[in-house]
Amino acid sequence: MLETSARLLRLLSLLQVRREWSGPELAGRLGVGVRTVRRDVDKLRSLGYPVSSLPGAAGGYQLGAGAELPPLLLDDEEAVAVAIGLRTAAGGTVRGIEESSVRALAKLEQVLPSRLRRRVAALQRHTVSLAAPAVRVDANALAVIAVACRDAQRLRFGYRGKDGAGSRRHVEPFGLAHTGWRWYLVA
Repeated sequence: MLETSARLLRLLSLLQVRREWSGPELAGRLGVGVRTVRRDVDKLRSLGYPVSSLPGAAGGYQLGAGAELPPLLLDDEEAVAVAIGLRTAAGGTVRGIEESSVRALAKLEQVLPSRLRRRVAALQRHTVSLAAPAVRVDANALAVIAVACRDAQRLRFGYRGKDGAGSRRHVEPFGLAHTGWRWYLVA
């Protein structure tokens, strides 16, 4: 049986993996009773984690979005993937996220076990970018477009054609595509 603090971290990790868990499922994964799961969920709530619950046979627990980010519990492969993604973002095609990517990467590398830090460093040292990004896109503009895609909202923007002539466009956005050098709006 896990100690309370280790069990709370394991519970938090489970809640981050799946959208919803039943009490018996969590109890089985943690090796405790359903009543202990209820107490542990109450402890997480007292620590500020927004865990919602629905009673009954069809009910369950889920971790909601909160005012502050909970600590992420990553396995080795996830941690390496996040580090590589942050390193790529620090020098990529999205303007405005370079500095925050470097800060996040520094925080992550500080807590990575040495075996993973060596893996990430080896990937960085022995990976060569073949071309510099041609166009840098504003991160806020990408976020606005992504929200418009998600919410099925029309977009209106200025457009300059190949011949240099300007016009206004009204589109129904579907998604964003990235080729490594350029971003495209699919609408």
